[in-house]
Amino acid sequence: MTAPTSDAILARMMALHPKIIDLTLDRVWRLLDALGNPQNDLPPVIHIAGTNGKGSTQAMIRAGLEAAGKTVHAYTSPHLARFHERIRLAGDLITEEHLTAVLDECYAANGSDAITYFEITTCAALLAMARTPADYTLLEVGLGGRLDATNVIDQPALTVITPISIDHEQYLGDTLAKIAGEKAGIIKRRVPCVVGPQPDEALEVIEAVAARHGAPLLAHGQHWHVTQERGRLIYQDETGLLDLPLPNLPGAHQIENAGAALAALRHLTMGDAAFEAAVTRAFWPARMQRLQTGPLTDAAPHAEVWLDGGHNPAAGQALARHLASLPARPTYLICGMLNTKDIAGYLTPLAAHATALTALSIPGEANTLPAEVTAEAARAAGLPASTADTALAAVTDIVKICPEARILICGSLYLAGGILRENG
Repeated sequence: MTAPTSDAILARMMALHPKIIDLTLDRVWRLLDALGNPQNDLPPVIHIAGTNGKGSTQAMIRAGLEAAGKTVHAYTSPHLARFHERIRLAGDLITEEHLTAVLDECYAANGSDAITYFEITTCAALLAMARTPADYTLLEVGLGGRLDATNVIDQPALTVITPISIDHEQYLGDTLAKIAGEKAGIIKRRVPCVVGPQPDEALEVIEAVAARHGAPLLAHGQHWHVTQERGRLIYQDETGLLDLPLPNLPGAHQIENAGAALAALRHLTMGDAAFEAAVTRAFWPARMQRLQTGPLTDAAPHAEVWLDGGHNPAAGQALARHLASLPARPTYLICGMLNTKDIAGYLTPLAAHATALTALSIPGEANTLPAEVTAEAARAAGLPASTADTALAAVTDIVKICPEARILICGSLYLAGGILRENG
């Protein structure tokens, strides 16, 4: 009999609960207890929540810690090309053998009880990380915070809340205050919390939750400041000033993400090597990532081909600011989105910086917005729009019109994952 692969076990796990998202911690606590509560044996945890910038901020913190000689576990979601991307053990992606073993163990311990895919795979990640020595554990929240499957650490070393905006309203609430309340659910008693730039409505909620828990805040604009000056990143807090290179992750919003990462590293008493590495060595795929190889770039040898997985209005605004900062070049969007997203809010800020848009249905994704619906939304935002069956067909059509175009594939991490699998 052939041994099961991680893909086969993951497919089995998908059938354990009919809902993809069902926010509660009861099932997670039950399974963790059956596994011996591995969450209690993790290296010191840095828990990261927020609407935008969680992954980039985590990547910067990890780069800084590793430059300081620390070994780091990291958990993130969703994955782009392979599930293994979600779990990094002491710096390295989990191996197929290790992943298969912990998934199988969790599947057996759970039995036939209902549990969502994210919940059981999070338990598998915690199990793997608890059994592997490291200096720190970076846990990225999947959705929300208060009832997220990662919110099982009684006493993390630090929590981080990146910028909050409207997203996932059907699960988290339809106001910034409600969403902030869910994100602030990761705040723990007397555990310091780094807070990135926030709308006033969100910050008030975070401050109230922190006060109830006696959790010290390290908040942007109050306890730390970060700006761009003369092509450098300037960070300042009560400890002093840091004059650093700009982040290697492109986009003005990465200045703010870097600030949160630096605040975290300062709190952890890291040194100058960590601060510099945080802004110069971090890598986070599908965040204004320039594609260099593969069928898409082969089809457009004189064009720039970029990939970005941002998918909400705040991400659209950040992307628009970044496009505005680039040298003038005709910019064409290739966009595919999920039907749960605010497509008008996403596309409206981008319309002023693009020549036209080609809409795609996301291949293999049941919740894709049909390409024609995306095209209609683009036209409503003032962008000429057409549809294509594949990203390659879209790129081919664009370079016929403008061989030296700037082509940006955007709108969904699920679309970005497919692009990376085909062009990795």
